Amino acid sequence: MDVIEALLTRRSIRKFTPEPVSDQDLKTVLTAAMCAPSAHNKQPWHFVVVRDKTQREAIAQLHPYAKMAAEAPVVIVVCANPDEAKEPGFWQQDCTAALENILIAARGLNLGTVWCGMYPIMDRVEPIREVLQVPAKINILGLVVMGHPAQPFAEVDRFNKEKIHQDRW
Repeated sequence: MDVIEALLTRRSIRKFTPEPVSDQDLKTVLTAAMCAPSAHNKQPWHFVVVRDKTQREAIAQLHPYAKMAAEAPVVIVVCANPDEAKEPGFWQQDCTAALENILIAARGLNLGTVWCGMYPIMDRVEPIREVLQVPAKINILGLVVMGHPAQPFAEVDRFNKEKIHQDRW
């Protein structure tokens, strides 16, 4: 799929078929994530890939907007090790770039995704940390629920010229 088509037709998908995501597709998506830019190219990201149904059901119960995780075949939790970053405060940007690459790469493979935010809402972060045994020193940005879509992708024109400012505000 053309990258522009993937960008323009990417949507949050919340209904998934039971078909598993192949190991190759998962590797492709994670490879794309690791191609994201990061401050000083330090790449502080880490990814917890959750395929276990019991774990996905726990995530669905703990995160108020991730109910679909119980039925989707994969959840990817995007984390960062602040010790691997050159400067404090950039891990959020680094991991957000990686997470966006996951969304676009998945769309290019005709996989559906939905980004469920966590950081900085610690009431969302800490329960997931506990279930997945993420060490306390590791930051958790958010999670991506992923699978084969059971709903259509649709292009929506979100271009708004009022949001563009030329040369100054």
